[in-house]
Order: sequence, then C-alpha cells, then structure tokens
Amino acid sequence: MAEIIELEDQIEKVILVGVSEQDGDDAEDSAAELAELVRTAGAVVVGTLIQKRELMHPGTYVGTGKVAEIAAMIAERGATGIVCDDELSPAQLKNLEQMLDTKVMDRTLIILDIFAARATTSEGKIQVELAQLKYRLSRLTGLGRSMSRLGGGIGTRGPGEKKLEMDRRLIKDRIAQLNRELKEVRQHREITRAKRTRNGMPVAAIVGYTNAGKSTLLNRLTDAGVLEEDKLFATLDPTTRVLELPGRQEILLTDTVGFIRKLPHHLIEAFKSTLEEAKYADYILHVVDASNPQHEKQMHIVYDTLYQLDIREKTVITLFNKQDAVTEREPLHDLRADHTLAVSAREGTGLDELKELLAELLRENKVLIERTIAYADAGILQQIRKQGELLEEDYRPEGIYVKAYVPLELYGKL
Repeated sequence: MAEIIELEDQIEKVILVGVSEQDGDDAEDSAAELAELVRTAGAVVVGTLIQKRELMHPGTYVGTGKVAEIAAMIAERGATGIVCDDELSPAQLKNLEQMLDTKVMDRTLIILDIFAARATTSEGKIQVELAQLKYRLSRLTGLGRSMSRLGGGIGTRGPGEKKLEMDRRLIKDRIAQLNRELKEVRQHREITRAKRTRNGMPVAAIVGYTNAGKSTLLNRLTDAGVLEEDKLFATLDPTTRVLELPGRQEILLTDTVGFIRKLPHHLIEAFKSTLEEAKYADYILHVVDASNPQHEKQMHIVYDTLYQLDIREKTVITLFNKQDAVTEREPLHDLRADHTLAVSAREGTGLDELKELLAELLRENKVLIERTIAYADAGILQQIRKQGELLEEDYRPEGIYVKAYVPLELYGKL
C-alpha cells in the first residue's frame, strides 16, 4: 500500500490554463487536445481554466485576478503544476512561477517532452535535442528554478535534460554542434532523394494530423511494421516502403511526423529535413480522421503547415480514414484535394481503390508505346519493368514485342 501511495505522489497533477481571445474560437477544443497531450506525457489533469479576454496578458498570460483563482485551484486539488495552452514568453513564465510558486509549463514544452520520449533514430534524437535547446535558451532562469525544485517530471526527459545547468555559451556551442550533425544528415537525405530521382521511382508522402492513422495505413499497405497506438505522436521517425500497384507499377510511400495545432516553430525548424520528404514527393496522401468531430479544423491545420513548409501545387489525395469508427454519415469533402476517398486503414476497406487511383495517376505521366525491341537491346526491358508498366511482352523471331506505359525520359531512349 505504501508503494502505491508513493507512486501516486510521483505522478504529476496539473491544471490546464487557456485564453480565449475571441468568440467562437477553438480554445475549448485546443484545451481538450492539450489534456490528451498531457496524458500522453504521463501526467494527470485535475482541472481546467479558460479565460475570455481580448488579448493574452503580456506579463502573466491570464489576468492577475485569474492567477489568484489558479493559485486557489492548485491548493484545493493538490496540483503540482500548471500547463498553459500557448507558448509562454520568458517574462510570462518567470512571473507565473513567482506568483504561483509551482511548476509552470506550456504547450511547447509538453510536445517537446513527448517527442523526446518517442525519438528512436539518431536523426530524431538530434532534431529533438536541437528543438529543446533552442526553446530553453531564452528560458534558462524560469525553467531552471522550476525543474530544480521538482527534480524531474515533464520537460526533463530526453537528450536535453542535463542542459539546464549550462550557461548560454555552452548551449550555443551545443546547438552549433547539433546543426553540423543535422547538416550531415540532410546531405545524406539529399543523396538518397537523388538516387530515387535517378531510379525514376515516384514518391507519395503520407501527411496528416497526429493520430489520424498514417502508420496504420502504411502498415496495411506495405507491412512496414511501424508502431500503431491510439496516442498523439505514437511514431516520430519517418519510414519509407515500396508499394506495388496494379500492373506491377511501384511507388515509394514515406510516412511523416504528425501535425498538430500550434506546432512549435522550434520543431518545424528542427524537423525540416524530415518534413521536406513531403516537399520532394510527387504525391501527397492526406490522411484525415473522419471520426473526429474536429476533422475539418484539423484538415485546415495540416494545409496551413504544408503552406509554411512551402509545399504547394502537389497532387493531393485526401483519405477520409477510420470509416469503421464513423457514427454519423455526412458528406465528406475537401475542396483543396485533387481526389478524395473514404477508407478504413484498420479494416482495409477502400485501399484497393487507392491503389487503382495511384496506378492511374502514374499512367498520366507516362506514354503508351508499342515496340519491337532487338534481342541485343533486351536489357531495356528491365528498365521498363522498373520505371513503367509492362502490359504485353511477346518473344518473336524479329525481336521482343512490347506494349507498355513508360516515363518520358525512358521514351526518349526508345
């Protein structure tokens, strides 16, 4: 029993704090999402307070009257800290901590903490540590006091946990070192992309709001073996697999990190090399959780993030996923997509239609040929199989009769 009580004492209990700056905004939905983030990070939500005001208070985020109300909630509910639903400025962080005498965190810190727990590859760990250090560089005083008092918990895990005691010069030196390492990773990624381009293999990037079912889709289509969990940011590191389409055509599918509202700019910058997989892709598979009441807002956030990354003028296929969990059948539409499909990655429904659609799109960029190839040039058949779609193949006395769809660059060689 004593062990159970001790374990309960170690669990962080937090109060969520948000600001609603205008009527009809999504402050309550954002707070509900923050609660899910906090639970994913391993804490318990014991209360929520949202203040309606024209603008966030520059010094304390919420008004000073609300700060007193938060202090009373902390004492009443035994909270060990608060989590604000926006990225706090250094002044807001410091002032709230002094006035409340408790641990103060913000949305960015929670997301960084989850990313730190989920990063498994060396690239992912570098990106997370870089984002953590940039975030903490301007908040050393506030975070230092907060973390030293509690000695652990949210915001202290991952590669950046030992950096709080460093002075600014050491942190800047570490950031410079990480940037050099990340530059090498980016160069390696660019070499990989160049090889794909030379091989003529088309690429489709899977994007979407976090927990929309991207990993489930990749697993169902390619047996990728990526972790599937009903959690935000269940998978962080990108995975690329080959998908065979009707007509023996092939396309590369690349999973990307999930998007979320108020995605910290530190993360967008640090994960740019990963997110740019979508920028260099030929097609975008936009996975939407159709069972989520907020799916239209989530779609808007995904498109806004793609716009920030300068990802435009791509062929977009929107997949309204989780049809097996949809309770109310409503018309599904995405005016910004070139094609839309209703699918269930978990059940496998609609995925054959997706493969057919991808095959048709690949054919649009190819030329239909009928040729008789000399036996001395038979090696080109392998290129046709790899880069095109071989429809007919007949070995005749005069040569090999071929009917196929081939890309323009290969058509020039024929």
